[in-house]
Amino acid sequence: MQDRVQIVEADLARADHQDAVVRLIDAYARDPMGTGRPLPDSVRQGLIPALRRHPTTLVFLAFVEQVPVGIAVCFLGMSTFAARPLINIHDLAVLPEHRGQGTGRRLLEQVIQKARELGCCKVTLEVREDNRRARRLYETMGFAAPEHVNGAVPTFFLAKML
Repeated sequence: MQDRVQIVEADLARADHQDAVVRLIDAYARDPMGTGRPLPDSVRQGLIPALRRHPTTLVFLAFVEQVPVGIAVCFLGMSTFAARPLINIHDLAVLPEHRGQGTGRRLLEQVIQKARELGCCKVTLEVREDNRRARRLYETMGFAAPEHVNGAVPTFFLAKML
């Protein structure tokens, strides 16, 4: 299956890529590992314009026979400790019927390759503690809790809703 998967960097000016992004993010939102609910109409309509306006957006799409089956939505950031850019994977999702077939791994490999091309010092992501399948994939790909001066110290992802 993995050889049938084609990963492309999305061109958000293309209607077919726009449609794929909205459909895949909506599918991810509906998933229990997302919000368990579809995207509101306002988000479905505003997603592509917002991604296009954001200056550091990187989106990768996974296709099987021209059908979009997975997505990685990323944003370029900066590490002040390394004085180099980084890529944060904000969303990584594969349609349920395509999970366990290497699509997520292929998306991650493409993100990592892009990070190397851009001279990034790291790729970051967040994952739900109860998403064991995703955590296993990330760990096999070398993702781990960051090391701090005094060894491994838990790092928390926090949010303040506005």
